[in-house]
Amino acid sequence: MLRSVILAAARSSRLERLVATAPVSRDLVRRFVAGTTSADALRVIRALVGDGLTVSLDQLGEDTLNPADAARARGEYVALLAAVAQAGLAPAAEVSLKLSAIGLRLDEQLALDHAAAVCTAAAEAGTTVTLDMEDHTTTDATCEILTKLRKDYPATGVALQAYLRRTEADCRDLAGPGSRVRLCKGAYAEPESVAFQGRLEVDKSYVRCLNILMSGQGYPMLATHDPRLVAIAEDRAKWFDRPPDQFEFQMLYGVRPAEQRRLVGEGYPVRVYVPYGTQWYPYLMRRLAERPANLAFFARAVRSRG
Repeated sequence: MLRSVILAAARSSRLERLVATAPVSRDLVRRFVAGTTSADALRVIRALVGDGLTVSLDQLGEDTLNPADAARARGEYVALLAAVAQAGLAPAAEVSLKLSAIGLRLDEQLALDHAAAVCTAAAEAGTTVTLDMEDHTTTDATCEILTKLRKDYPATGVALQAYLRRTEADCRDLAGPGSRVRLCKGAYAEPESVAFQGRLEVDKSYVRCLNILMSGQGYPMLATHDPRLVAIAEDRAKWFDRPPDQFEFQMLYGVRPAEQRRLVGEGYPVRVYVPYGTQWYPYLMRRLAERPANLAFFARAVRSRG
């Protein structure tokens, strides 16, 4: 119930204004978001890479509804990748790309063309791209675009969401050689017809999907902060004789940094998902929905307004 309320709040422009004007909202946002500009993001990822972590950099924004904005988002990603290369942060820093930010809601071919331009820029920078997964209505199109991109850019990855009922089948399809799959739980409000609703059901689905990926020939990227799932992943890696350099953990910027350092200390690759940009509000609300314990921090920020 609480998760549904938070996700509904993500669509409230009134609440967004309230949070944006709260005196300590800057501290709230900085906990999860690297900043509003690419320069802010580069400062953050430089520090993370210095600590032995790798990074997936996400320019916040989605649901672009006109071609000019889609082209602008593509251009910003191309410029970001050039900056990453110039800063000497490739290949430790890759980018995450939401296809709706570059025109998926407008035209699938338009999104594919823009995504190919971003993948070209990533290859020139010495790094790669992972396609973010959005709500279930975009899953088929995202997987189709992935297949087309991998013909020229075989290292292109994709995120899959364990709470969707279809994801086990998608994992089987994408567990082959060269495939890179980020497995997360999922953070959109989805109907019961397409998604598991209970936490236990989602966790069980995550483990089933994890087993498929770990037993396959691809490169699993396990996005979770759940201590139980982290422990299960460590156990499955041993069971399937998969050494630490053949998979990675992924965690969000600002969430369980001590655990990130622990895993690195034990020899596991850990990639931190680092978002930046002015469109931080929907992202922040989805993070709260994933882990409602963060709501207390959020509430303090809102109550301090004025």
